[in-house]
Amino acid sequence: MLERNRIERGGFILLLVMVTLGLTLVVSHFLSAMLWAALAAIMFHSLNDRLLERWPEKRTRAATMTLLIITFAVIIPAMLIGTMVVEQASGVFEQMRTGQINFAAYFEQVHDALPLRLQGVLENAGFGTFELAQSKISEALGNSASMITQRALAIGADAASFLLAFAVGLYVTFFLLRDGYALGPQIERALPLEPSIASRLVDRFVTVVRATIKGSVLVALAQGALGAITFAIVGLPASLLWGTLMAIAALLPAIGPAIVWAPVAIYLFATGAIWQGAVVIGSGVVVIGLADNVLRPMLVGRDTGIPDWLVLVTTLGGIELLGLSGIVVGPVVGALFLTGWQILTEQRLALHPAEGQGEAP
Repeated sequence: MLERNRIERGGFILLLVMVTLGLTLVVSHFLSAMLWAALAAIMFHSLNDRLLERWPEKRTRAATMTLLIITFAVIIPAMLIGTMVVEQASGVFEQMRTGQINFAAYFEQVHDALPLRLQGVLENAGFGTFELAQSKISEALGNSASMITQRALAIGADAASFLLAFAVGLYVTFFLLRDGYALGPQIERALPLEPSIASRLVDRFVTVVRATIKGSVLVALAQGALGAITFAIVGLPASLLWGTLMAIAALLPAIGPAIVWAPVAIYLFATGAIWQGAVVIGSGVVVIGLADNVLRPMLVGRDTGIPDWLVLVTTLGGIELLGLSGIVVGPVVGALFLTGWQILTEQRLALHPAEGQGEAP
């Protein structure tokens, strides 16, 4: 009888695994949309609760109003900005193709403006000669621009699929907002873990998601906006495009937006645009640099406990594996990894307290 129960339980688990894998395969095209729907539901959960306080027992109305706010306050402005960025990127690529923008000439201007000793160092380091470095960097920039253009054309060609996934994301967001109060505890109870461990992992997941979006994505968007405004003030073309690149760089610890504004400032100084270069450096150090220190504590409120080096590695790895979704998924996986090992260590020390005590010298 016991053997039969084991076989039946094993068969049920095998069936459950197969059905889960089958469902994942069926909805694989919409996994990214469903992920962002879950993230939106987590981020706007408090807004939905406030609307529920105004309309008690009217969950459908509260979820509908929350979705409308998300649409008009976040989605539509993001689409408008995205359209402008794509237009500016297309314009920059066309100017590069026709020779109106010549990175080789810009590098030559910067090179000639440097002291002779530094010119010699550049010519003797890495690429052998500055001309070779100049051609390789220009080629790399050209290839990058071509890749971006091809990706934009691919998105445009697959617009119907994108709109379908977008509609699915909004639909799922509505139901997560309306029914999340019951769905969350059900998922927590369904996890094959001890209740205390499941609760701790779920809390960690929600904390890291909110911290990543509020403390990283929103801060990066603010820094990118400040960078775009700075570039527009000094008269640089396609300022919104460079601000977007700055926002992307700001997502990565140890890199930051300086990787964009610092070369721009060097070029401005080298070409005689002194006050423009001074404005870019002043804005980069004082305004853009301090935005992270001011906004992050206000938006996050508490530390996620993830080392910066792990945030950098998991973010880069997540972007490489999942694209834009990896910005959030990468740090979340890193945080759950640390939390899981921390729980295991605590349990082991609880069973064997002597292991946690150092030997007396």
